[in-house]
Amino acid sequence: MKDYKGEQILVVKRELFDTLGEFQGINTDVEKYFSTLLDPANNHFMDRGAAEDDPSHKQLIPYALFHHKGKFLNYARGKSGGEARLHAKRSLGIGGHINPVDTRDDNLGKETYMAGVEREIEEELVIIGNHTQRIIAVLNDDSNDVGKVHLGVVHLFELETDRVTSNEDSIADLKFSTIEELQGDMYDSLETWSQFCADILKKI
Repeated sequence: MKDYKGEQILVVKRELFDTLGEFQGINTDVEKYFSTLLDPANNHFMDRGAAEDDPSHKQLIPYALFHHKGKFLNYARGKSGGEARLHAKRSLGIGGHINPVDTRDDNLGKETYMAGVEREIEEELVIIGNHTQRIIAVLNDDSNDVGKVHLGVVHLFELETDRVTSNEDSIADLKFSTIEELQGDMYDSLETWSQFCADILKKI
């Protein structure tokens, strides 16, 4: 088991996801899942070291996409990233775990979750200009060891400019690409979650 130095992360029980409606891939029926997953009665913090090897729980992971004038931000995952199983893959998503530092007055509700989203993005990217965001989908992939213990919430950020730079060594070769590029020659180089997102880009 990898040592995560006691990091605590937000999780839900796998059985809750199954009750709401288990699926493989991407699901745009956000309201069906989001409000229940972020009900403080249904989630809790768990030791990450234990959670990474425990498919009876799903770690909630915000997965943010960034769009500007028909193109989507993507990058290569560097070796300094926390998830070794994803190194060298390209990704459309920025995000990470929700931690106790994100806790707000609603305890483990939407405010806490959104605080975690903002923290992760500020840690990983420098964005010049304003932006808006909305939640567009939920992601699940039980076909591999990474996916079995994670559940993604897809956010779409609409950027005022394309002036975005990396704030971490784990995020390399940042660029904006068209839907056609992402669904074409680049598709096989994308991590699984990003492939799921690329599949629906024309619909959002």
